[in-house]
Amino acid sequence: MCDFDSLDDAAKTAYHHQLTECATALGGKNFFLLMLEAVRKTKPHPLVTKSCEFRFSHGSIGWDKIIFQDKFTLLSKVRMSQNKQANLLPKPTDPSYKKILNLVRTLHPVTFHAKPKQRKDGEGFQMQALDMIDAHTTRLNPVFDAVFFCSVETVKKILAYKPKGS
Repeated sequence: MCDFDSLDDAAKTAYHHQLTECATALGGKNFFLLMLEAVRKTKPHPLVTKSCEFRFSHGSIGWDKIIFQDKFTLLSKVRMSQNKQANLLPKPTDPSYKKILNLVRTLHPVTFHAKPKQRKDGEGFQMQALDMIDAHTTRLNPVFDAVFFCSVETVKKILAYKPKGS
């Protein structure tokens, strides 16, 4: 999803609306972009914190299960292959299939909650790390991908996208 230019118009519009709703729920585009910049600057990556929470100047993101470094490293690696095959899961004959299937089983039930610091700024939003299409097809949730992996410039482009016909 980080390759926004390669998407068709319908997918671009859907992605734009999803991210715009999340930004509004967090207090607006500026707060949303501040969150993304804070995530990008933090080392080690916020997903591997033992507290299962990431705080930034205008809010926080929390989740309900620790993500260990090995799972994070594998997720970073396989998200790139998803762009080529539109599926996080490789073929069952692939040597890495079992590791990736375990990653999917680990991350699928985890829910992420992004909340603004001030209640008046918005209600916040929830997201899953993965979208399970069927038993053999799993994709990275586009909002999760935008929050934790896509470049800030790409997300700015998505938020500024003007759907055709509007």
